[in-house]
Amino acid sequence: MARDEPFAAAVDVADGDSTSSSPTLTRLREALAALSEAFESGDAASSDAAAAAVAEILSASDADASAALAEQMLREVHAFLSSPSSNQMAMDALSLELPKPVAKLGARMGNCRDIARTIIEFFASNCSPRDMLCILCEALDTPVALNGSAYLVILLDGLASTLILIQRRHIEQVKVVLPAILRVMHANLSECDEEHGMSAVDLFSAALRIGNAIQEMCKTMVNHRKEELCSILGLYALQNIALVSSESKHQNIQSTCGSVVLQYSKLLMFCGFTYLGLLTGNDVTSATTKLSKEEDDNFLDCFSFAMDGASLVVVWTSMHDDMSKYAGAEFESALKEVQDNCIRKWEAINMFRYVLSSVNYSWAIKSHSLDLLLTLVDDKCSEETNDHVDFPCSTQIFAILKAIERVMIAAPDTLMRKKAFSALKRVISVVPSTQRFDILQALIENSMFPSLTAILLDLVKNEVLRESRRADQVNGSDRSQDSGESPPWASQVLELVELILRPPEGGPPCLRDHSEEQVLSALNLLRLILIIDSRGSRSAKMLRDEKIRAVYSEWLLPLRSVVTGIQSELEKDGGDDENQMACLLNPVQLVLHRCIELVEEKMKGL
Repeated sequence: MARDEPFAAAVDVADGDSTSSSPTLTRLREALAALSEAFESGDAASSDAAAAAVAEILSASDADASAALAEQMLREVHAFLSSPSSNQMAMDALSLELPKPVAKLGARMGNCRDIARTIIEFFASNCSPRDMLCILCEALDTPVALNGSAYLVILLDGLASTLILIQRRHIEQVKVVLPAILRVMHANLSECDEEHGMSAVDLFSAALRIGNAIQEMCKTMVNHRKEELCSILGLYALQNIALVSSESKHQNIQSTCGSVVLQYSKLLMFCGFTYLGLLTGNDVTSATTKLSKEEDDNFLDCFSFAMDGASLVVVWTSMHDDMSKYAGAEFESALKEVQDNCIRKWEAINMFRYVLSSVNYSWAIKSHSLDLLLTLVDDKCSEETNDHVDFPCSTQIFAILKAIERVMIAAPDTLMRKKAFSALKRVISVVPSTQRFDILQALIENSMFPSLTAILLDLVKNEVLRESRRADQVNGSDRSQDSGESPPWASQVLELVELILRPPEGGPPCLRDHSEEQVLSALNLLRLILIIDSRGSRSAKMLRDEKIRAVYSEWLLPLRSVVTGIQSELEKDGGDDENQMACLLNPVQLVLHRCIELVEEKMKGL
């Protein structure tokens, strides 16, 4: 960098200002003069002390100095550094001490930021780049109470300038820098509120310049070293996309966040990531696999939201016009390939759990995620899926369904909750039939909300009806298939009914804790089983003698006593709340009586 910057001349222009006579400014000039003299005399001890004195004056002023005084102090430092007579050893000494106090003063409004950036870039250009990386990373970890984002932006710009100057061991240096950057960004963003949303955008733009610097490194490398650095850059971009998206909850910066995500997406495409690989998560897995071979598990920890980022790129592409235009036909082609391939489709379905289960992202992002999920999952895949051999494990299927459940429960508007329910049904419909009842059973057993349990039991009832019709069709065409054995799902379904009608804690269910919905759904499911059980020899063994007696004496009769008792109490009180409760109990009582009738008819033949 040239040393005849305009900031040096500005010192003379400002001499008439009242700040030029400030005691602090006078002390700073004296300390800089003492520093110059110490290095000229070769006194090492005095030199270190003089550099520390300059830093101390700047540090002591960062809280109390006016913006005008802060600017003048920064100009003095820059004039000293850019002077033709400036000593290289003095610059090296100041580079160790000044980045933190200079960035703090530069975090103020006005010209302070530009001058502070110039000073730090001067150090990067005229001192050891490797030393400057360590110095700036250490400065990043310094907590700053006032204008913290602006402070970090100045340091990140300095790091970007320094990275470009690194001549060797590029990957090793990047592995030192990125964890420090991502750590402080995550900590800083957690403290940002809507009022400071644009400060967060500035921070992401500065982090993007770090990515651009690494991109320039990649252009100078070849073979596997280039592949490794591109993998690192891709994961860095994804991590930042996840962090940017968490800030898009603030409505006033949502569009701006989309523009920042677009710039990070361009880095991804440079690194060889594709929309198909992002949809399925395979590109993220490939990148982390390349790096894990180098025993970098601790390094990979700083990319903990990379999978979120991959899913979010896809979501932003569908909801942001500029990103959609940038992606063009490649995005549509990736969607079609996923739709036409059941295994890729399940990989893509699994990816949506990262966004839908997180509290970090806006409801707008989650709504678009559901739209994409509904687009990918259609009815064409269900029969194929049942016959395929390579499926996601049950825990993965369970995880995406629980994520959709979260949206059903917490979404702020009815339309979105309905959309989530449609997605839940659609995903369950393409779960292999051999796993479907297991998944539904796990969802019900882990449900904490009676209304949700009721919905899930209704889905079980629909599955029972579908399986029963399928079995009827098989038996209708081939009587040899009628073995008289109970269907494989029967025991699971009865366990679910028992879970509600005879809870593990004992006794009949309590109907005064808003559980009447799940009790009604369980009774409807039991009624369907009893009807199917009475139709012929195919399912005659679904309810054996001992089981039917237990259903009657341990499930239904105790529940009838509870319902009758509650209704008697409600009739005595007669208030509005009591009348509402009575209305809720009426359908329970009707289905309960029908179940008792069906059981009693069956018991006559025992």
